[in-house]
Amino acid sequence: MLDIAEELNRWVEQGRDFAVATVVAVGGSAPRQPGAALAVDSDGTAIGSVSGGCVEGAVYELCQQALQDGESVVERFGYSDEDAFAVGLTCGGIIDILVTPVRADSSARPVVAAALAAAASGEAAAVARITSGPAELVGRALLVRSDADAPHEGGLGGHPELDRTAAGEARALLDAGRTGTVEIGEDGSRCGQPLTLLVESSVPPPRMIVFGAIDFASALVRIGTFLGYRVTVCDARPVFATAARFPDADEIVVEWPHEYLKRTETDARTVLCVLTHDAKFDVPLLELALRLPVAYVGAMGSRRTHEDRNKRLREVGVSELELARLRSPIGLDLGARTPEETALSIAAEIVANRRGGSGVSLTGAHTPIHHDGSGRPAGRIGSVA
Repeated sequence: MLDIAEELNRWVEQGRDFAVATVVAVGGSAPRQPGAALAVDSDGTAIGSVSGGCVEGAVYELCQQALQDGESVVERFGYSDEDAFAVGLTCGGIIDILVTPVRADSSARPVVAAALAAAASGEAAAVARITSGPAELVGRALLVRSDADAPHEGGLGGHPELDRTAAGEARALLDAGRTGTVEIGEDGSRCGQPLTLLVESSVPPPRMIVFGAIDFASALVRIGTFLGYRVTVCDARPVFATAARFPDADEIVVEWPHEYLKRTETDARTVLCVLTHDAKFDVPLLELALRLPVAYVGAMGSRRTHEDRNKRLREVGVSELELARLRSPIGLDLGARTPEETALSIAAEIVANRRGGSGVSLTGAHTPIHHDGSGRPAGRIGSVA
């Protein structure tokens, strides 16, 4: 749902009634992951997607029905090749869809509205919704914000202990910047049976910091922006680090790279791309970068440059374990020549690292097409109300 927060927030501000269908669990080669959503307003306008087209028509009708009767429902869509006209996923996967009405008289509207406003404004927040359990609780929502001292908003059914447990689980996923499902056992649920929650996290865009204001960097900035990163270009040379050369960058910093990296904020989603291939910049920068808990550190250079750089890094005390984190020469082997092709190879390696991909051609391979962030096939199927 939060993946279409900007549009839905406008609907809320305009006072529209709508129903939102959200992927809450997946199995097999499903096209969309938990959190993907399609919404339909009372006039029949639709935005978003839950399957890339396979079951959109059926989900559209479920949304219209939910708007009429005001009830949340969970529906499962699987694969069917016996009847070409049957509703199902041609990819062979399975998805569970939670359809929630967000009407003016809906108890979920204030929580959903607050979650959409937070996501649309770039605020870190997570919304938890019950996807399996007692029918009267399905669709109930609770919102937590990044401030651990801020109280949660909404509730899951009038049980303070349940709300506290759910808020704790939601905040843990928010801290990791993840969307996923959690289960609360029968004792912890305080409603007589286990519950499954979908927790959707909305966090600011991850950072990509590109060191070295060269032509290859300009292409990488464009593709980094396309992938949803907030991109910073850093170079110590003011004649090269200019807005005219990098119009797509969110930020341009003229500073020695290692000095900037010391003072700027990074986290477990940050990617660092070192394109300077100059020892006086690379060595102090990588000495620091390889000790930070970031998602990716890559450095440009030839094989000879790579070997010389590793030798220099060892001399300043970088361990073999730390060196093993370095992606160098940077990028996947695509046979790239131009700046744009090189940027594509770097971006492909970043995505493969993030999603657990192998980087090999899918043709003839026996690897999953879709991965989660840990390299396992994406998703699972939970119980359905």
